[in-house]
Amino acid sequence: MRFILIFLIAASTVLMQGCFPLAAVGVGATALVLDDRRSTGMYIEDENIEWKARARLIEKYGDVHVNVTSYNLSVLITGEASSEDVKKAVAEMIRAIPSVKTVTNEIAVSGNTSYASRSSDAIVTTNVKARLLNNGKVSPNHVKVVTENSVVFLMGIVTKEEGDAAAEVARTTSGVTRVIKVFEYIAQVPKR
Repeated sequence: MRFILIFLIAASTVLMQGCFPLAAVGVGATALVLDDRRSTGMYIEDENIEWKARARLIEKYGDVHVNVTSYNLSVLITGEASSEDVKKAVAEMIRAIPSVKTVTNEIAVSGNTSYASRSSDAIVTTNVKARLLNNGKVSPNHVKVVTENSVVFLMGIVTKEEGDAAAEVARTTSGVTRVIKVFEYIAQVPKR
């Protein structure tokens, strides 16, 4: 509860500072899109898939702990489901979104993870991203990092070498128990 209160205070402080933080976020997001290997339209469609999936999950299951991550129309679903039937139904629901190309269903059939576990996962994700930034072999903008119950999932459009480098960074990060690559591989880096 204390963490949530601190987070809310920090978030509201930023919002009270006027428009500068919003402009800075907009500039930062624009820079990320420019370095992304997806087109701007694809980036936006991935965001739309995630929003549609969340809305459908909330409508059907309420407070289920399922995370949906879309990258280049490929969707990764993680989290927990109460049964194998729910796990399959969630995957079919996501697969039914018109623009979804593929679904990787990594939902565990178990009770929901604790908030402490989710906080730990957020720290692991941050650490992997920071280490990718300092790696020099792969741009952190080309790899999306998702952590669920100490398992790191890596998505993106990468060369085999970049994918292997990102996996090695994730594998050697403290708190990671396993790394699963969900990459879309390209033969060479596209010229800009």
